[in-house]
Amino acid sequence: MVQRIGLVLACVFFIACQKKTSDTVFTEYSKKQSDSCASTRIQSQFLVEWETGDITVEHATDAQTFKETFVENNLHLIKRVEFNKRIQMRTDSTTLSTTATDVTWGQTMIEAQAVWDQGVKGQGIKVAVVDAGIDYFHPQIFPQLDENAAERNGASDKDDDGNGLVDDQYGWDFAGNQPDPMVTANSGNDHGSHVAGIILADHESGPMKGVAPQAKLVPVNFMDAHGGGDLATAIKAVKYAASRGVRVINASWGGPVCSDTLRDTIRALADQNILFVAAAGNEGLDLDIHPDYPANFTFLNQLTVGASRNSDKMATWSNNSFNFVQLAAPGDTILSTVPGGYAYMSGTSMAAPFVSGAAALLWSARPGATFQQIRQALLSGVDVRDYRVQTRGRLNAKKALEELKKLVP
Repeated sequence: MVQRIGLVLACVFFIACQKKTSDTVFTEYSKKQSDSCASTRIQSQFLVEWETGDITVEHATDAQTFKETFVENNLHLIKRVEFNKRIQMRTDSTTLSTTATDVTWGQTMIEAQAVWDQGVKGQGIKVAVVDAGIDYFHPQIFPQLDENAAERNGASDKDDDGNGLVDDQYGWDFAGNQPDPMVTANSGNDHGSHVAGIILADHESGPMKGVAPQAKLVPVNFMDAHGGGDLATAIKAVKYAASRGVRVINASWGGPVCSDTLRDTIRALADQNILFVAAAGNEGLDLDIHPDYPANFTFLNQLTVGASRNSDKMATWSNNSFNFVQLAAPGDTILSTVPGGYAYMSGTSMAAPFVSGAAALLWSARPGATFQQIRQALLSGVDVRDYRVQTRGRLNAKKALEELKKLVP
C-alpha cells in the first residue's frame, strides 16, 4: 500500500511540475495531424485561447515564427494555440421550386401534430441557430425572436449588458462584428433562415410549420455569403449563444476540423444544461472511417443527426455511423423560410433542426428536465428502421415526449 501511494504521489508531483512552454500550449505544433484535418488550416492565422477564456485570431507568416515572436512573449497569458481552420455549412442542394407534393412531410413523419395537439409547442424555450445570417424580418420568424432585454433601447452605441458587444438586442453577426445577424450581412446565403424556419417558424403567419412554433430564436451568424466560416469565429458564436440562456444550439456545419478548443467549448455546454445538435454531413461517408467535426464528438450533451427521405429510408448522401451518428431525421426536399419567401433544401443541415425543434418541444413539456433526460427521450423514442445510425432509427417527436414523461413524471 505504501509503495502504491508513493507512486501516485510521484505521478501527481510530475504532472504538477510540468512547465508550460510554447510547444505545450500549441496543441498542433508538436503532434502529427491527419492530412484531411491539416487541409482545413487557414494559412498564417492562429487561434489563441487566453486564460481568461477569450478567443482571438492572430497572424504570422508561419508556425515557428508565431511561436517565437508571439507565443513566447505572452506565454503566461495563453491557455492554448491552434491553427485557425475553415468550416462549411451542410446544405446538399437548394431548389426554389414550389411543386413538392407534401410540403410538411417531415413534420408528419415525426408525428409533430400529436405533440402540438397537447399544447406542447416549445413555449418558454430558447434555441440558438449558430449559422449564417438569418432574415429575422421574415413574417414566420420575426414573432419568434428572443430579445436581449438589457439592450432593448436599440442602437444606443452602448454595451448595456457588459458582454463586450454593443446593441446585441436580438443576436450578433460575428462574421461582420456587428449587432445584426440578418442575412444582409452575407447576402445570398439562405442557409440560416432555412434552418431557423424548420425549428420554429410561426404557424399563424405562413405555410411553414416549425417543429417548435412557440420557441424563441437567438440568431448568431458566423458565416460568409458562400457558406464558409472559420473555427475561431464559430467558437465565439457558440459561447455567445450559451450566454443568452438557450437550451439548444443547432450546428448545421462542420468539416475535418480537428480542434481541442472546439471540443472543450462544446463539452462545457453541459455545465449550463445545453444540448448541442450537430449535422452529420452530406458526403455519404462512414464517420467511423472519415472523421468530421463537430459530428464526431461523443459528448453526453451532443446529438449528431443523419438525414432521412420521405420514403423513410436514409438518404444515400447522408454521412452515417453506428458510433458517432445517434439518429436520423427528415432532411430531403424540406420546405422552409428564406429571405423574401420559401425554398426547398436538402441536407443533414435540414435534419439537425428537426431534432433541435423536437428537443425544444420536450423541454417545454418538462422545463425542469436535464439535457441527459431530453437526449435519452429523443433516442428512446425513435422509429426503429434500418438506418445506419446508433439507434437504427428516425426521430419521432410524439414517442419522444412519451418517453420523457416516463423519465420526468
